[in-house]
Amino acid sequence: MHISWGWIIFIAAIAIVMGWIVSIYNRLIRLRNQVKNGWSQIDVQLQRRYDLIPNLVETVKGYMDFEKSTLKAVIEARNQASQAREQVQASGGPLTGTNSLEKLAAAETALKSSLGHFFALAEAYPQLRSTENMQRLQEELASTENRIAFSRQSYNDTVMLYNMSQQEFPTMLFATSFGHHPAALFEVVDQAAKKAVKVKF
Repeated sequence: MHISWGWIIFIAAIAIVMGWIVSIYNRLIRLRNQVKNGWSQIDVQLQRRYDLIPNLVETVKGYMDFEKSTLKAVIEARNQASQAREQVQASGGPLTGTNSLEKLAAAETALKSSLGHFFALAEAYPQLRSTENMQRLQEELASTENRIAFSRQSYNDTVMLYNMSQQEFPTMLFATSFGHHPAALFEVVDQAAKKAVKVKF
């Protein structure tokens, strides 16, 4: 049986186009999974901080008797941020929950602000600063803040790459039909709040 060169070229062209489409599909899937992984790193660190804050407040209660409103503000800000995080999870994460991610960023700004105020007031309590439990919590919170900042930067870089790839030609011809949509950045609203909370005494 004789196959003409025309058919061979046609079949080769189809194979090349299919391979090219498959490579686009695989690249988008890989980037989307990296976005999910990046968010999970942030999520773990946020939960770790939310778990540390009640311990911190419990530790300082006996020392900061006159600062009950400050302690209450920290707990309320922590609870609001924790609820906002849960809403992000419930809405499908950063790939589908743009509005919930913005609410979480705003809640994180409020939490950072209340923690900053708390640590500023704690400076006036030398006995508190010298307790072993307080020092341990300081170190854990500082470490967690650094991890959150690093994870957020890494996540945002991945989101930018994922979103840009969807806008590039020819990927833009296939992204939506493959079920890909821009992911939300996780940006702290207040510029000052982008700095890690200082917990050094």
